[in-house]
Amino acid sequence: MSGSTEDATTVVKECALEAGFDLVKVTSADVFVRDREAALERIDTGLMDGLPWYTESRVLRGSDPQQLLAGARSVISLGLSYFVSGNGDPAPPSEKSDAPSIGTGKVARYARGRDYHRVMKSRMRDYVHLLNSRLDIDLSARWYVDDGPMLDRAAAARSGLGWFGKNTNILTPSHGSWIFLGQVITGLDLKPDPPLQKTCGSCVRCIDACPTGAIVAPYVIDNARCISHLTIENRGPIPLELRPLVGDWVFGCDICQDVCPVNRKARPANAPIPNLPQRSGSAGDEPDLELDLVGLLELTDETFRARFQGSPVARAKRVGLQRNACVALGNRRDVNAVPALLHALKTGEPLVRGHAAWALGEIGIGEASKGLLSALSLETDADVKEEIRLAVKRAEIGLAISAVSIEQGA
Repeated sequence: MSGSTEDATTVVKECALEAGFDLVKVTSADVFVRDREAALERIDTGLMDGLPWYTESRVLRGSDPQQLLAGARSVISLGLSYFVSGNGDPAPPSEKSDAPSIGTGKVARYARGRDYHRVMKSRMRDYVHLLNSRLDIDLSARWYVDDGPMLDRAAAARSGLGWFGKNTNILTPSHGSWIFLGQVITGLDLKPDPPLQKTCGSCVRCIDACPTGAIVAPYVIDNARCISHLTIENRGPIPLELRPLVGDWVFGCDICQDVCPVNRKARPANAPIPNLPQRSGSAGDEPDLELDLVGLLELTDETFRARFQGSPVARAKRVGLQRNACVALGNRRDVNAVPALLHALKTGEPLVRGHAAWALGEIGIGEASKGLLSALSLETDADVKEEIRLAVKRAEIGLAISAVSIEQGA
């Protein structure tokens, strides 16, 4: 195809929408200087602790499109909405089964279907092939989702796809922050879009709503305190002081997005992808809105793989998901969960046993206390033994407070 930069840019944008993306903007392939400096500062100050793969060399590479594609001239920023109207929220109580349940754990909206990395990369590959056909060229291009080194939010902000929210998510005028981001780095000479002249103004709802205080300042996240990190990337114990604040989230967290005023007007996906909100293998082929907590404790390696193959939830690993289920059950303080927690305390991996002990200490009555005392004499792992000791103390304190309350009430 011969023609102007404007003509090529028009084709690039038309093909993106035709390929099923909801948003498309263009920026230059210049170095993302300010974003690179901000990312390096986060690393230096420990705010990215817990992500060993997020290194200085990765940031330096990902902030310079030329290092990712020699001869790069433009970056195409793509957005794919995962907000599907009527098929993304848990059913109201009146629509749920009447079957007794000890409780369910919440899953972040983006993880309620197929792994978005696969969906995005497949569509981006098709998109580049479509560009080759329409422009009649052999396009030099590399494409990335958030598992690559590219600073995806930096590209989205500079291209005008959206702006940085104070929770560090990209907010778009039409689809809010319920979007997956992708970038196509190309040798095409395209007309760049200007950044949006929008900000969050004085709004701090996301900061105030974060239960763990992970948003330590506007546009600054302490990764080690973020519920999403604690329940997904974190492979060790959840810090004791943060466990009560995690609530019943077992994979990810949407709190800062749920309270965002911009998301209240979010438009559903323009062209919903059939296999995005649904994933085969779940009951009735419905998305995983919430997960049965006791059911998670009963998973084996085989049933975990069968249940979550192809789902983002698999990233947490079976042991991590069971650790999260223990924390959620402890925060619910439902005595009906005691048998399942006692079984996990006896048979689970050390990480699961320690968090099961914590949960039993939170419940702290009857069989929970007896089970903790019994396990204390049998446990051989030093870390788990310490968890049990602390849980016994909490249970004893809880019993003492309850006794005083009953006495005063009498």
